[in-house]
Amino acid sequence: MEFTEGLKKNIDFGKVYRKGKSRANRQLVLYILSNGTDKNRLGISVSKKVGNSVVRHRIKRLIKEAYRLNEPAFARGYDLVFIARTDAAGKTYEEIEKSVLHISDLMGISI
Repeated sequence: MEFTEGLKKNIDFGKVYRKGKSRANRQLVLYILSNGTDKNRLGISVSKKVGNSVVRHRIKRLIKEAYRLNEPAFARGYDLVFIARTDAAGKTYEEIEKSVLHISDLMGISI
């Protein structure tokens, strides 16, 4: 990903949860927080309630790929944390991509 880094540390996730704004749709919740840089930082969280490790990892890969392919459409300078809801299990790539783009439009970070 050209304009995005990974969000990996638990303290960074906590900061986005506490200080960021959130919106949700049926499959995803998105938290955003301005990070003051010219890059985005992407974090993805999938709870054990969603499914076993195979299901959780598949959802993470689908969200990451949907973001990667549409990366130029996102405004820069944000920490983004996508949280998968239980309804995301078993969805196709197209459904996850549609959900990622829809929720980013709700947050106003799509260009």
